[in-house]
Amino acid sequence: MKRAITLGAIIATGLITAATTVVGQRGGFNFPPVGKAEKITDNLYWLQGAGGNTAIFVASDGVVLVDTKLANNGQAILDQVKAVTDKPVMHIINTHTHGDHNGSNQFFPATVDIVTQENTATNMKKMDVFKAPENAHGLPDRTFKDKMTILKGKDAIDLYYYGRAHTNGDALVVFRNARVMHAGDMFANKGLPLIDPNNGGSGLEWGKTIGNAAKGIKNVDTVITGHATTLMTWRDFVNYGEFNRLYAQHARDAAKAGKTPEQAAMEFKLPDTFKDYASLTGGRGGAGGNFGTIFNELKGAN
Repeated sequence: MKRAITLGAIIATGLITAATTVVGQRGGFNFPPVGKAEKITDNLYWLQGAGGNTAIFVASDGVVLVDTKLANNGQAILDQVKAVTDKPVMHIINTHTHGDHNGSNQFFPATVDIVTQENTATNMKKMDVFKAPENAHGLPDRTFKDKMTILKGKDAIDLYYYGRAHTNGDALVVFRNARVMHAGDMFANKGLPLIDPNNGGSGLEWGKTIGNAAKGIKNVDTVITGHATTLMTWRDFVNYGEFNRLYAQHARDAAKAGKTPEQAAMEFKLPDTFKDYASLTGGRGGAGGNFGTIFNELKGAN
């Protein structure tokens, strides 16, 4: 069992490391503070701000959180939990390894059960913040490979892994009775995704991964994304898979034709299905956008 630590030690350790990591991962974006819990169903809420979107699920015996934002936001999350229920936090599910989604794990007591996909557990162990003994209880207690169900009956939550996308450990979290899925950063928003090769992410496989998830997961209507400020639909999620498939195919074709990532970005066209997507020029891979990252991945695959 992980050992409990004091709140003072939690606040003092790991904040700078986690925040600095996320600045690099999220392009220096300044997140707004934690907002108020917004109701989706009678026992399911979502919480924006201070990193990735958090889900608050009020089960029969306690609360399940999906993602805990940046470091030093545990109390803010707990305040919003207390605004909707008196039940204690019993479980945390982290959708992936990044510090804007697991940064406040260590705020919660060692008795809280933390669950991740097995690759995410491996990645989290490499994070400096969790190497500190006083923060080790923020690491996963349990992992799964392809599928896992926690809780039972109307409280059942299904966890799925379908392959590489944002990282090599992206979990999709389905609140079965509510017909709601938390997609983490496999579907962060409608725009260019962040591919994280250092944690096993793949722009080549992203579309295929969502395509397989779309075939395998049933009875979902609403999607909580990793960072968007509105809820999405299942169709939005499926379309995001198609966007990433088209993006990867264009990269393959451009690379085969001897073009540069910059040329690939300039020539990339999308059907009207994606007309509401954010700007797809430039981006995290420099002037070539994510094409630079995918071109590098193609070189490694050869």
